Order: sequence, then structure tokens, then C-alpha cells
Amino acid sequence: MFSELRLIMVKIVGIAGSLRTDSYSQLALEVAAQRLQALGAEVEILDLRQMQLPFCDGGDDYSEYPDVEKLQNAIKNADGLVLATPEYHGSVSGVLKNALDLMSFDQLSGKVTGLISVLGGQPNSNALNDLRVIMRWVHAWVIPYVNAF
Repeated sequence: MFSELRLIMVKIVGIAGSLRTDSYSQLALEVAAQRLQALGAEVEILDLRQMQLPFCDGGDDYSEYPDVEKLQNAIKNADGLVLATPEYHGSVSGVLKNALDLMSFDQLSGKVTGLISVLGGQPNSNALNDLRVIMRWVHAWVIPYVNAF
């Protein structure tokens, strides 16, 4: 009976929407990634600080930017996502929004998505609410709110 048991590896992609060197959003994402790995998931963190992504212009041709294809393929092949963002001016960071805008339903639809928001120690929910709306729009499944701290 147990010889038929198979371990299914879950692939999660994490993205932090901060370009700051000592980003708390990046640190929070790394803590979440460590926990997911401890539970048996394969986790890949795409570091937007290391990627060359253009501003989304609403077009489909970003062939001059190979990192767009890397981003799209990583998300398309993932079972789920973890998105971490600082809260800037009451919303999601521009760099994370731009990365999401470079993708479509093809990559994002049906993805189970966890959200993390960081705001200098203050309670916040605006960025999380905005990310919920964005991800719901592209037919992703956002994990309900859990206050981890």
C-alpha cells in the first residue's frame, strides 16, 4: 500500500516588491520561503533587484528583455506564489505592480497566492487589499488573511 505513495513536490515562486538593499519585504519573503521549504515545498525567489524588467507598456513584445520571459515562465510553471511588498503611499509598490503587469492570465490564473506587506512596524492593510484585488482580477486564489505577528 505505501509503495504506491508518491510525494508531490509543490513549486512556489516568491517575489518581493522592493529594490532597497536591506529590504524588510525581502527579509519577510525569505522567512516565508524557509517555512515553505521546511514543509516540503520547492521555493524559487525571483529577485527584482537583479532582473532587468522594462516598464509595462501594455504590449506583448518584450523580446529585448529576456528577464520578462524568465519571470513569465517561472510563474507559469509554479503551483503558487508568495508576493511581498512594502506599503508605499498606502498601496502596493510600483516595482511589484509593474512585474505583475508584465504577466497575464496565462501565467497568473489559478495560482494560489500568499501575500505579505511591510510598513515600518505599523499595522497596515491597504497594500494587501490592493494585491487581493489585483490577484482576484487575474483569477488567482488569494490565501485568507492571517496575522503572523
